[in-house]
Amino acid sequence: MRAVLLAVLLLPGCGTLGRLSEIGRPPAMTASGDPTAEPSYRPISLPMPRPSAELAAANSLWRSGSRAFFKDQRAAQVGDIVTVLVNITDAADLKNESAGGRTGAENVGLPNFFGVEKAIATGANPASLLSATSKGASTGTGSIKRNETVTLRVAGVVTQVLPNGNLAVAARQEVRVNAELRELLVSGVLRREDIASDNTVRHDRLAEARIAYGGRGQISDVQRPRYGQQLLDILLPF
Repeated sequence: MRAVLLAVLLLPGCGTLGRLSEIGRPPAMTASGDPTAEPSYRPISLPMPRPSAELAAANSLWRSGSRAFFKDQRAAQVGDIVTVLVNITDAADLKNESAGGRTGAENVGLPNFFGVEKAIATGANPASLLSATSKGASTGTGSIKRNETVTLRVAGVVTQVLPNGNLAVAARQEVRVNAELRELLVSGVLRREDIASDNTVRHDRLAEARIAYGGRGQISDVQRPRYGQQLLDILLPF
C-alpha cells in the first residue's frame, strides 16, 4: 500500500513534491538573477544583412551610418533596461456548421458462368448472389467566442545586441498576493528606433514576441483539473 501511494505521488513528477512542501506557506518567489543564466535561455539567431564599411568624412560631425546625432538615454546595450507596454485586446466570434450524407447500393449476380452456376445450392438464385446497401450521414456544429484584454507594463533587460543593431529583450515579473503568485514573462526582438523617448516600447513592436501571463498557488490549484482527470482526458477515446 505504501508503494502504491508513493507511486501516485511521484507520477506527476517533482511538481507534486514541490506543492506538498508549500502546504501552509505561500508559493516561493524566484530569486532575481541574470536571464541568460536560466537553463531554458537560448541566444537568438536571425538572418542578418551584410555589414557595410563605414566611410569617414573629413571636417564633419556626422558619422556615416549613425542613427542619431546626440546620444540619448534609451536602451542600447546589453544590460540596459527598457519598459515593455503590453496592451492586448483580442476578440473572436466564429461559427461553423457542416452536414453530409451518402447512400449506396450494390447488386451482384451470376446467371451464367461456364456452368458453375449449376453447382449452387438448390433454392439459390444465381441472378442475385450478392446484395449490399450502405447509408451514412454526419453533422457538425462548432462555435468559438473569445474576448480577452491584457494591459500590463513590465521592465525588461537587453540580453543581446544583434549584428544589425536590433535588441533582444527578456522581461520577467512576479507578484505575490496572499497565497497566489502571478508570473509575467515577455521576450522578443525590437528595433532601437521603436523605443520611445521615455524608454518604453509597445508589445506589437516586438518580433518573435513571447508573452505569458499566469500564476500558481492555492486558487490556481483549485481551478486546474487533477492529474488523474487530465490523464483520462488524454487516453479515453470517448
